[in-house]
Amino acid sequence: MTRAGRHQPSNRPTSRTARGFTLVELLVALSVMALLALVSWRGLDGMVRSQQLTRARADELLVLQTVLAQWNADLDALQAIEHTEPIAWDGQALRLTRRSTRTPEEGALVVAWALRGGQWLRWQSPTVRTRAEWTQAWQQAALWARTPGDAERRAETVLLPVADWRLFYYRGGAWANALSSGAATGLPRAIGAASDAAARLPEGVRLQLTLPAGGALAGSLTRDWVNPLLGGGKS
Repeated sequence: MTRAGRHQPSNRPTSRTARGFTLVELLVALSVMALLALVSWRGLDGMVRSQQLTRARADELLVLQTVLAQWNADLDALQAIEHTEPIAWDGQALRLTRRSTRTPEEGALVVAWALRGGQWLRWQSPTVRTRAEWTQAWQQAALWARTPGDAERRAETVLLPVADWRLFYYRGGAWANALSSGAATGLPRAIGAASDAAARLPEGVRLQLTLPAGGALAGSLTRDWVNPLLGGGKS
């Protein structure tokens, strides 16, 4: 028996209705996640592109610095030899006579710089020890600059893309186009002494490079070289 008035618990379970996402809420959530994924992907893609551009600029800058270091080294090693031309510029190619890369006693080198096919190139002869060898190398450098054969191409080095380049000589306190009559070396084929040839070297050489558009490095670049004999041993 149960006491009157006492509430009897019901054996019927109580159920609560579980509320889920509606279709609209699910679509909104998916859209937000897709938008976040798209924004994140664009951010990562931008970071990757920025890193690639920075790496490309660093690589091209390193190549440019190496090439200009070689340019300065060639000019620093200019050698005035009797009955030879130490430097000559014809508007397309620069030819010069420089000391050997090892010791001056071993001989000299004929070096040429030229622009061909949108590429800046450098050519170097074997070591020359006689006047005949120098003459042959000097003529071969001129041939290489215009219509090179297989033999001339084997001695060339492709440096970097260049759209245009110009040279200026510093003489008498002013810069002048290296092709003008006042700036040209004007060296005769026969010079009385090596010291006379050295005296006729330009006091400075200004290089103006135009780098092509579209690369990591573009625009104009100017590089001045000062004859170490006049610059206290510094170029």
